[in-house]
Amino acid sequence: MSKRARTSKIEKWIKEGRGSGVGSDYKPWLNIQDVSSLGRSTRLKGIKTNRQHEFLSDLERNYFYLTEYSDFVVGIREQFPLLPLEETIVIVDELGLKHPTDPKTNEPVVMTTDFLLTVDKGEGLVELARTIKMKDELLKERIIEKFEIERVYWERREIDWGIVTEIEIPKEMARNISYIHDYYDIQQYDSFQNMNQQHNAIS
Repeated sequence: MSKRARTSKIEKWIKEGRGSGVGSDYKPWLNIQDVSSLGRSTRLKGIKTNRQHEFLSDLERNYFYLTEYSDFVVGIREQFPLLPLEETIVIVDELGLKHPTDPKTNEPVVMTTDFLLTVDKGEGLVELARTIKMKDELLKERIIEKFEIERVYWERREIDWGIVTEIEIPKEMARNISYIHDYYDIQQYDSFQNMNQQHNAIS
């Protein structure tokens, strides 16, 4: 592994704690401002994690709503980095593929998986890695190559990895969850605060 593969930006982000922590302490590897997304980027406050989540597309956001609604999902980490970088470089060499690079510097970049979920179905906690992609994107050879790198990375950790497309994400259900998601904790809204103050003044 050459030193040039580990850029100063990668080292800086690792020191910042990106990609580490759990629950409310987790920091995504990528933030909205780091990526020029084709979709509409979104930040949402998580109910289960009590922290801000970073989503790079509408599809990621919709999948998040389903995970918030699920009784089995107890932890949600988005934009999870495939670290150490050396490992994906080795995997790429073994597969005879090209590692994703920064178009400006041509240096290898840290790959990410869209979601690393912690799930509890009554038999102990397990982790599931899920990549979110529109089904038409699966026809692109380069996309499939990148997914193969991800698949091998998670297979070596004995973590179930899979691809989720818009077919598996009911749009209407995600939209319905979104309507109530923002109002989960009504105590933070001004109108509720005013009602509470009036009640306290009367009693």
